[in-house]
Formats: sequence, structure tokens, C-alpha cells
Amino acid sequence: MSNEPAKDPLPAEAERPPAGLGNAWAVTVGATVLLALAVGAAVALRTPREHGESSGYVGPDRCAKCHPEEHESWAETRMARSFDVLRPGQAVKEKVTAGLDPGRDYTRDPKCLACHTTGYGRVGGFVSIEKTPSLAGVTCEACHGGGGQYVDTVMGPERPTFELAEAREKGLRYPPTQEVCRVCHNPQSPFVGEDYRFDFEERVGQGTHRHIKLKYEEVRRRAQRDADGG
Repeated sequence: MSNEPAKDPLPAEAERPPAGLGNAWAVTVGATVLLALAVGAAVALRTPREHGESSGYVGPDRCAKCHPEEHESWAETRMARSFDVLRPGQAVKEKVTAGLDPGRDYTRDPKCLACHTTGYGRVGGFVSIEKTPSLAGVTCEACHGGGGQYVDTVMGPERPTFELAEAREKGLRYPPTQEVCRVCHNPQSPFVGEDYRFDFEERVGQGTHRHIKLKYEEVRRRAQRDADGG
């Protein structure tokens, strides 16, 4: 996946209903319902429900127990910091070019959170920066699936030589597919044109994290030191 910040269109202003649709109360309710459905549909389209919805999320610090070098390199990427793009005054040039208001706070906008956080709208996923700060940004589980069922069960510091097939059955996405990336990297973004094409083969190795073979014995030693309080 690319290290570009996840890019999302912002909610469109509700169109004024044509005259003759009934009283003001009915028009207001109708417009509200339509807008809610539109937002919900957009989030659903940009949320890969097969991506570990019921398993919950553990956060990148848990992943770092076995993958410290990957975690360290991921923390330097734009994906790790993608939530910050939603804050007022951030990515000003890019927002202005895209016709967005750089002074607006988008950190609670559902259509933005779907791609600038991890697990938004799913069980155990991002709720708010106050309640779930570890899931802000595009973290490990955004690509590899919610780890609630496979981390520290079929795989983890105590089971570093896990069976990949077993972990996949529990929700692990490895390797991530281009379909996962394209949920957010697509022409719906206000920052790209309609002719935008995400080149998975070119971008998958750029800006995600370093890919380092897991050293099983080292993982075991770290786990033992932690257990011993050292």
C-alpha cells in the first residue's frame, strides 16, 4: 500500500428540495434521511467488511512485540500519520487544490474516518481520537485485518512459529491484496482525478514498512524477558 495519506471525499452539501414536496417538516426529514443513507453507503463502500469485522482490533503496539523493526519503519510513514491530515491547518496546499476548507476539522467526519483510521464502523475499531487513539491512522490491521482473534491466540510472542493457514482462518490478511488498498486508493478521493489508477505492484513496496523476516528465537527471548520483568 502507498504511504500517501488515505484520501476521502467530504460529505456533499444537501441539495435544496424542489418546491411542492409537502410541508417543511416532511422536507427536512426526507433530506436528513437521504443524507444519512448517502453517508452510510459511502462508508460501507470504503469499508471492506470481509476484513476481520467481528474479530476486534488490538492496535499496533501489540504487533510491535514480534515485529519491532516493521513497526518502527511504519511509524515514519504518511499512513501512520494519516489521521493528522484531518486536523485544521494540516495539508493546507493539498486541501486548497482539492477545493476543501483547510480550516475545517474533519476528525469526526465519517467519510474521512473510513480511510484515515483503522476499523472505523467495525467491532472494536476506531471510535474517536479520545476513546481509541491507537487506531488513528492507517495501522497494521488496516492492511492485515483485525487481530482480535489471531493475535496472542494462534500467533504471538508465545507462538511465533504459527501456522499461517490457521491465522488466516482467524482473520489475518497476509499478504494484503490490491482490493484492500483500492478501498481507499481510488478516484472517489477529492485529491485525484477520475482517471486515477492505483498501481498496486509499483506502490505495495513503497511507504508501508520494511519487510523483515521474523526471527523466531529472538521473539521468544523477548517474550521471556517480558515475562520475567526484565
